[in-house]
Amino acid sequence: MYLTYFNGSWTEGNTPLFGAMDHSVWLGSSVFDGARSIRGHMPDLRLHLQRVIASSERVGLACPLGVDEMEKLVREGVAKFPADAELYVRPLVFGTDGLLIPVAEKSGFALTLFDAPMPAFTGFSACLSELRRPGPLMAPTDAKASALYVNSTKALREAKTRGYDNAVVCDGDGNVAEFATANLFFVTPGGAVVTPVPNGTFLSGITRARVIELLAKEGIEVEQRSVRPEELDSAVEIFNTGNYGKVTPCVRYEARSLPVGPVATLARDRYMAFSDTQ
Repeated sequence: MYLTYFNGSWTEGNTPLFGAMDHSVWLGSSVFDGARSIRGHMPDLRLHLQRVIASSERVGLACPLGVDEMEKLVREGVAKFPADAELYVRPLVFGTDGLLIPVAEKSGFALTLFDAPMPAFTGFSACLSELRRPGPLMAPTDAKASALYVNSTKALREAKTRGYDNAVVCDGDGNVAEFATANLFFVTPGGAVVTPVPNGTFLSGITRARVIELLAKEGIEVEQRSVRPEELDSAVEIFNTGNYGKVTPCVRYEARSLPVGPVATLARDRYMAFSDTQ
């Protein structure tokens, strides 16, 4: 089920939003964010709504609604689903008027909620992509800009042709940035938990920050540093963090099988316990 708020009303299905001349359609001026409602719990909802406003500004748009207004709409929409629903929450801001530069004050807004069951904690496979993440001087990497996902989906398509679910993507210097769709963590043979340090080439995610905080409360400090791709070849655990699956283990990297390890399991358990308080 898809439910969208647009122009003052809720509609079901794939609600039409754009015209053929809208800036977002032909020049890519749109941003979004992804939050979750898990059986009525909405972890870090306001942080996601704050980020869509910030993303809008960074690409020359202006979100027409404030955080309080968006939160009210989200809760109104969630109430239209069954109490046990697991939903994806997607605020979208898009350019309408403008030839080359979008007219910020005429930005459109839509909020879509749809059924998206939490994936099972069974894991995914991944390979190393030849594609690179753009740098901050090449693209709006400080925003959750829709245009950036063309690169991500290309990496995913290439991974699928090789028989994998996801791809590890490096930055312009050849250091690991993230998975194509989520932030990356791994555990070294010595037991250190590591995640690539934010360097402007990928979004340092809201779920990523929450997991780092929750692990710290368990006495596990996460190292944030530059990571070379070959380090993943000896990792004893690899997992991702992101809004869709929250914490998901990588159980096959290239030709090597990996366990659903204790750190990923702890991170997942603590995150879901945190979610239940929201």
